[in-house]
Amino acid sequence: MDIRKVKKLIELLEESNISEIEIQEGEESVRISRHATNGVAVNAPMMYPPMAPQAPMAAPAAPAAATQDNVAEQAPAQPSGHQVKSPMVGTFYSAPAPGAKPFITEGQPVKKGDTICIVEAMKMMNQIEADKDGVVEAVLLADGEPVEFDQPLVIIK
Repeated sequence: MDIRKVKKLIELLEESNISEIEIQEGEESVRISRHATNGVAVNAPMMYPPMAPQAPMAAPAAPAAATQDNVAEQAPAQPSGHQVKSPMVGTFYSAPAPGAKPFITEGQPVKKGDTICIVEAMKMMNQIEADKDGVVEAVLLADGEPVEFDQPLVIIK
């Protein structure tokens, strides 16, 4: 491949928002990618030695059968009460802004419609409201934790 073409590709990469480009002409190929330092590196194709055959791995041992006592010790006790669940996948926040007072705390009374937390999804801040009156028994997540759809966020008694 002509070095002038490679230089031109580097210039195009520097001028654009592209982070990586790979070009192949016949049997020759070149791959150009940006590094975190915004430099540009040119990687020539690498030839790898043939791999030696691997010995088969032994299957992991089957876990011991769980008894009633073991199950009770392993599972953390979740407070009982009404679960307010996440209506979407996102990130949990207990306050309207970093360092601000949280919407709710454990032991605080809440009314139906009160904002109890925020779930950020796709850069949108979605206020989650209490769906019943009661007292906050537990806040199940910490700020910045990922949330799955239908995951319990808060327990209300």
